[in-house]
Amino acid sequence: MTKVYLPQVQENRQAGHDIDPVFLNRWSPRSYKTDAVPDEVLFSLFEAARWAPSGSNEQPWRFIFARTQEDRERFYPFIAEGNRAWCEKAPVLVLVLSKTISSRETHLRSHAFDAGAAWGYLALEATRQGLVTHAMGGFDPEKAREVLSIPAEYELHAVIAVGYQGEKEALSEAFQEREKPSSRRPLEETVFEGVFKEK
Repeated sequence: MTKVYLPQVQENRQAGHDIDPVFLNRWSPRSYKTDAVPDEVLFSLFEAARWAPSGSNEQPWRFIFARTQEDRERFYPFIAEGNRAWCEKAPVLVLVLSKTISSRETHLRSHAFDAGAAWGYLALEATRQGLVTHAMGGFDPEKAREVLSIPAEYELHAVIAVGYQGEKEALSEAFQEREKPSSRRPLEETVFEGVFKEK
């Protein structure tokens, strides 16, 4: 089977071991077209996230999405100004949160770990569907909690821009310089056999 890599990925990324191209093709652009994402495509992302693994099958992740102008404008006040400069063109914004209390009414230690797995599944399915995603930690969780009426037992993790990739030239000059897939540390800096080893 022929492996297909996006042109900008070929220029900036190379795997050290054989993996599916979807892992390299997934990156975090900032330029978005305003084209709407069809329901069947958008909900396939959440369907993929639904099948992520979780501790004791608690499935603590939750997603609040905004795709109408009214709903997106509800999100904007709690997103950091630097992110708003580019993300307002994205047709869909998604807030990722997770329930911190288990079904047994105890603290769910793996809630954030599990939500991260669900976000990863969502991001990979988005790539498979021809979409791009960009997760943002730059937002005010408490303001988001208030605006979106989120109960205290949920922790807020990130806002994700979702849509079709736009032209780099549509961004400000500062963002254009950063509009390329990033590389990764070599495995020997993150994978250790037997005991921890700081490089």
